[in-house]
Amino acid sequence: MKFSGENSGGKIANVIIIPMIGVVVFAVACVFALMIWSSRVSDESAANSQRKLLNGAIELKLDQMSRQQAGSSVWDLAFFKTASSVVDSDWLKQNIGAWLNKSYGFEKTLILNRDGDEIFTYSQDQSSGWASSDVMNQLRGAVAKTRARYISSFIRTPSGLFQYSPGAKRPKGENQTETGLLKIGREIYFFSAAAITQELHSITAVRTPPAVLISFDRLDPTELSHLATISDLSGLQLSQMDDSSLLMATIELKAPNGEFLSYLKWQANRPGTDMLGRVTPVLLLLALAILALTVGVIDFTRQSTRKLAESRSQAVFSSRHDALSGLPNREQFSQLLRDALVKRPTEDLNLAVVYIDMDRFKDINDTLGHAAGDEAIRAVARRLQSVVPNNGAIARISGDEFAMLLQDCPSQEWIEHILTRIQDQLVRPVRLEGTEHYVSLSMGAAVSPRDGMDPGELLRKADIALYDAKANGRGRWSFFDSSMQEQVLAKDKLSRELRKAIDVDGLSLAYQPQTDTSGKTIVAVEALARWNHPELGPISPVTFIPLAEETGLINDLGIWVLNQACKNAHRWPDIVVSVNVSPTQFKHPRFVETILETLDHHKLPPSRLEIEVTESVFAGQDKPILNALKRLKDLGVKVALDDFGAGYSSLSFLRKFPFDTLKIDRNFLSAMDDDQGAKAILATIISLGKALGMTVVAEGVETAEQMSFLTGLGCHRMQGFYIARPMEGCLLEEFLADMSFSANMPETCGSEAQRPTLKIAKA
Repeated sequence: MKFSGENSGGKIANVIIIPMIGVVVFAVACVFALMIWSSRVSDESAANSQRKLLNGAIELKLDQMSRQQAGSSVWDLAFFKTASSVVDSDWLKQNIGAWLNKSYGFEKTLILNRDGDEIFTYSQDQSSGWASSDVMNQLRGAVAKTRARYISSFIRTPSGLFQYSPGAKRPKGENQTETGLLKIGREIYFFSAAAITQELHSITAVRTPPAVLISFDRLDPTELSHLATISDLSGLQLSQMDDSSLLMATIELKAPNGEFLSYLKWQANRPGTDMLGRVTPVLLLLALAILALTVGVIDFTRQSTRKLAESRSQAVFSSRHDALSGLPNREQFSQLLRDALVKRPTEDLNLAVVYIDMDRFKDINDTLGHAAGDEAIRAVARRLQSVVPNNGAIARISGDEFAMLLQDCPSQEWIEHILTRIQDQLVRPVRLEGTEHYVSLSMGAAVSPRDGMDPGELLRKADIALYDAKANGRGRWSFFDSSMQEQVLAKDKLSRELRKAIDVDGLSLAYQPQTDTSGKTIVAVEALARWNHPELGPISPVTFIPLAEETGLINDLGIWVLNQACKNAHRWPDIVVSVNVSPTQFKHPRFVETILETLDHHKLPPSRLEIEVTESVFAGQDKPILNALKRLKDLGVKVALDDFGAGYSSLSFLRKFPFDTLKIDRNFLSAMDDDQGAKAILATIISLGKALGMTVVAEGVETAEQMSFLTGLGCHRMQGFYIARPMEGCLLEEFLADMSFSANMPETCGSEAQRPTLKIAKA
C-alpha cells in the first residue's frame, strides 16, 4: 500500500512536475528560440546598418569627387580648349589632369570630345592605353546620360535660339554628374563624369553634345581605410567571393553597365550573437538579458546614426570649402551671394562682389615651386580674412583667385576703404622658402543694385572689372562700368572674327625684303601677317597678334602664316623666307613636327626657311625650347634671334645656342642720331655677332645716314622703310621679275612707281 501510495505520489508528481518541466522547458525553449531569433534579427539589422553606412560613405565619396571636379568642368577656358580642333595636351595636362591629381588625388583623367572620341588621358603613373575598350564599355551609359542631361538643359527662347540653363529642367539639388565605380585592369576605381560647360549660366549657345571630363580615383588600401573609418567598420577589404557568414558581411560592387566588379567584405558586428552567448548560462536573468539586448541594439543604432550624421556633416563641409585655404569654395560663395541678395535689408544699403587675383602668381610657382605657391595662397587667404567685415565673406574661387562679399555697404567710398585695407595687408612681404616676397593683388568690384540683382550677372561684371584692373597695370582695383562690358564684347567679337578670318583665309601676308649693305641685292624676306577687316578696314598686328595670344588662336595663326609663307616661297626661288614664331607656339607638343610637315607638303628645302624668335621665348624653362631649336637647326632650318637688345639680352642664350642670324632691335637705330651710346651699342652688337659667326641684320633702317653708318661697321644685312616697305607677294614677284623696286611702294599690288635696280642673292 505504501508502495502504491508512493507510486501514486510519484505519478501525481510526474503528472504535475513533468508538465511543469515541459512547460518550463517549452517556455525556456521558446524564450531561447526567441532569443536566437532576436539575436539573428539584431545581427542582420546591425549588418544592414553597416551596409547603409558603407553605401553612404561611397555616395559621399562620389559626391565629393563630383563637387571637386566642378572646378575644372565648369570653366570657360576648358570649354574652349576641348572644343578646339587642335588639342592642347600640355595645357590639359597641367590645368586639368595634373591639377586634379595634385589638388584632390585623382589618379587618372579622361576627356572625350564632342564626338565621344578620346582626346586626352592622364595617369599619375604616366601609363598609357589604360582607357581601353573595356573601360569605355563600362562608361558608355554614364557618358550617354551626361550628354543627354547637358542637351536637355537647353531651352528654346522666344527668338528661336537655344539658351543653356542647367537648372531649368531639373529638380533643385539633382546632381549634375554621373558617378559610380568601374574596373581598370585589376583595380577598382571611383569615377565622376561631367559635361565640360561654360561658367556663366543662362547664355545663348549651340545645342551640341558636350565634351566630357571623367575623373578616376583608385579604391586602394588608403581609400578602403578611409571608408572603414567613416563607416566604423573593421577589416574592410575587396574580395571576389561572397563571404557572407556569421563573422563576415559583404556588399556587391557593380559597374554602371551592371557588370560585377567585386565584393567589399568586413568583420560583421554581431551584437545579438554576442549578447546571446553572455545570457545563455543565466536563463533566470533572461528578461534582463533581453532588455540588455534591446538597449544594446538601440544604443548601437543611435551611435551608428550619430556617426553617419557626423560623417555627412563633415562631407558637406568639405564639399563647400577649399581644402588648401579653408575658405568657402565657389559653390558656397554663390549660395552666400544668392542668400545675401534675397535678404538685402533696404534699398539704401548696397551689396558688393569683389573678385581678387594674385598678380603674377605663376612666377612664384615657376621659380619657387608649387609648395611655395600653396603657402602664398594660404598667407593671402589669412590676410584677406583679417580684413573682411563680420557680415561679409571671403572665398577661394580657383587657383590664385578669391572672391569677397560685402554687405550693407553705405557708399562706394566705404567699399574703397575696404579695398585699401586689403592693399595695406599686402604691404608686408610674404615669407616663402625662407625668403621674403612681395605679392600684389588686382581687384574688380560690382555693386548691387547698381550693377544688377542677379548673382551670375554680378559675378560676371566683377570679373570684367578685374580684367580691367589687370589690363591697366595690376596691383589696383576697378569698379565695373558699362564701357568695360562694351570693350569685352568688342574684344570677344573681334576674336571670333579673327578665328573666322584664319579659317577662311581672310588674312594675307606682306613680305619685307632684307638686302645686303648695298641695298640693291635681296637676300631674304620677312613674312608679316596682315588683316584687312571687311568692316573695320586694316587692323594692326599690334592689335590682333596679342589678341590671338590671349584667346588661344596664336597656334592656328602661326600655322596659317607658316603654310602661306612656304607655299608662296616657290614664286621667288633662292630667297630665304623668315617667319616669326610666338613663345606660345613653342609650348605646343608638335611644334617641330608641324614645321617639318609643312616644309615637306610644299616641297620647300629647310634651308630656305628661317624661324625668328625673340629673347622673351627663353624666359623661365628654356631647355625644351633650346632642344626644339637645335632639332630645327640640325634639319637645316635657319634660326634668327629677333629684336636683340630689347629683352633679356642674356649672352648665355648666344652661348647655349648658335643662332644663324642676329637681328638688332630697331630702337637702337632710331636713337643713334641723338644718342652716342646707341651707336656704341650698335657697334658692340655687330662685333659680337660677327665674332660668333652669325649674320647680323639691322632692322628699322629709315635713312641713308643710318645705312652708311651700318655699312661702315660691317653689318651684313639691312631691313627697313628706306630700303623697302612690306609688300604683298604679287608685288614682290613683280619686283623680282623686272629686277627693280621702290622703297616708297605700298604694300598692295596695282601701284606704279620708279624703282632702282635690284639683284637677287642665292639662298
